[in-house]
Amino acid sequence: MSAGSAPPALSVPSVPSAPLIPANFQTFLAFDFGLKRTGVATGNRLTRTATARATISATGDARFGPLAQTIREWEPDALVVGIPFHPDGASHDNTRRAQKFARQLRGRFGLQVFEVDERYSTTEAISQGAADADAASACIILEQFLRSLA
Repeated sequence: MSAGSAPPALSVPSVPSAPLIPANFQTFLAFDFGLKRTGVATGNRLTRTATARATISATGDARFGPLAQTIREWEPDALVVGIPFHPDGASHDNTRRAQKFARQLRGRFGLQVFEVDERYSTTEAISQGAADADAASACIILEQFLRSLA
């Protein structure tokens, strides 16, 4: 390097940035969307922990009644939805279904919805011996989200 020249630029791997979450958002309800079952977890920003709740076993629009009841019961500041991807990051049919589910939640309940990459959450839940893999997966998704907050 010659005198007075700038050092070469370093290539820094991209690091996902933490989502911009208002500080007053403290409680969250997370969902592991599935065609037949939707796992549910609650958590809060202070402890950055989540607790698995009962999985909702319903399909299509029938799932929104139990979801509404859960949202009324827990009164979350925002919702979190796990979005599945292939291992290489490519989307697939369930990716689009989960994104549609997130949009429906936003539209029906007027709450902010955050999407989280949920690759391997169900595999992790099963490997941990979860009795309810869907709810445990929602818990894993929410804890991942909570850890990302500043």
